[in-house]
Amino acid sequence: MKNIFRSLVLLCFCSLSTSAFAQRYEGGLIDKTAAVVGNEMITLSQIEEEIQMMRAQGMSADRNARCESLENMMVAKLFLMQARVDSLTVNQDVVMSELSQRIDQLRTSLGGDEEVEEYFGKPVYKLRQEWRESLEDQTLTQQMQQKVASAVTDLTPYDVQKYVETLDPEDLPLVPIKYQLSQICLYPDREAAKLAVKERLLAIRERIINGERFSTLARIYSQDPGSARKGGELGMASKSIFWPAFSDAAMALKPGVVSQIVETPDGFHIIEVLEKKGDMFNARHILLQPEYTDDDRTKAFTTLDSLKVEIENDAVTFDLAARFYSEDAPTRTNGGRMADPNTGSSYFEIDQLKPQDYREIQDLEEGQISEPFESLDNEGRNGYLVYKIIKVDKIIPSHPASFSTDFPVLQSEAQNAASMKAIDKFIADKIKSTYIVIDPMFKDCEFENAGWAEKFR
Repeated sequence: MKNIFRSLVLLCFCSLSTSAFAQRYEGGLIDKTAAVVGNEMITLSQIEEEIQMMRAQGMSADRNARCESLENMMVAKLFLMQARVDSLTVNQDVVMSELSQRIDQLRTSLGGDEEVEEYFGKPVYKLRQEWRESLEDQTLTQQMQQKVASAVTDLTPYDVQKYVETLDPEDLPLVPIKYQLSQICLYPDREAAKLAVKERLLAIRERIINGERFSTLARIYSQDPGSARKGGELGMASKSIFWPAFSDAAMALKPGVVSQIVETPDGFHIIEVLEKKGDMFNARHILLQPEYTDDDRTKAFTTLDSLKVEIENDAVTFDLAARFYSEDAPTRTNGGRMADPNTGSSYFEIDQLKPQDYREIQDLEEGQISEPFESLDNEGRNGYLVYKIIKVDKIIPSHPASFSTDFPVLQSEAQNAASMKAIDKFIADKIKSTYIVIDPMFKDCEFENAGWAEKFR
């Protein structure tokens, strides 16, 4: 099933390439009209700008990409014209947030404002103006598309049943295997580990102040593999891409000065700024993360193993043991019952489980408890170390969706199909009723909608 909200005109980031569509003379692009949709014009330069930005992000952009880009732009124009007729408004806060994020990504990728201007051949203020206009149009386009999709009335059980009857059995959506789980968690001594890592980092900082090279020590000690091999150097980047504590510390430093210890969800850092340019900076850093001892692991595993034995011998229930012993606050109050932090559901599909957790429970049956193992919690960027045992409360095997047991799945599938049909009908009707002319240079494109074939001049 196609996604209801198609990607229409996306501001990706890419590098300019030559093609049969990009005619050139004296090193410059000869611009011409690629298509006219109503009173809106699409030029070759607009298509090439999309291709240019796509390649800057490392995406491939061949002839088919230009065909797809043109069709997306033409479809977007159809929705955009209707959005203006319907007097839809732009959310400027969303537009400015998206614009700032994308500008910062480009500046970081290319090395700064001057590099961005050289790459695109335009001053940043001009690019910002053009991309803001494009984002405003994109926002209106998406609003109109959502309006068309949401106009489809909610389907009744009868409608869903009729939809299911149109499907071949092999086309029914497959409901993946789901697990209901409970856990008991114990943490290592975090405070002791934090104190130890701070002492190590202070010793490294002292060595730098006494004359040793920051870059040499970063290669030896830093636990950020991406920057360690470059002597801890991060490259010129916008402050917005770093954790706020890291950016604030870096922006407050003078070049050559080594910071005090800075804590972020990644760990503990010392920072040396090499260069600052506006709200961008290039810095070196050394990252160290708390490390835990074998004693932490042994102590936790011994406790968890004892709890498992007592639960299996019916001396205590898993629920009660979790409430009394588990150190994971979100699950402890529910007797250890785990819930997806994104959806709140107590049922997990395989890809919603942490790899460490799934590895331990994949061969267990309902009611069985795992051996103690190391995993990660849901805090920080990637999670913090935790020791745990997991009980498999319930397993729902993978199966084709049925009307009696999986009605919400089928209802969502049917609603999506109805909305997609409404969007396709809107596009087809607008193609027929709108003045559209497409340049013959795109005649060999395999457009998704056959209606475009009648619009070549």
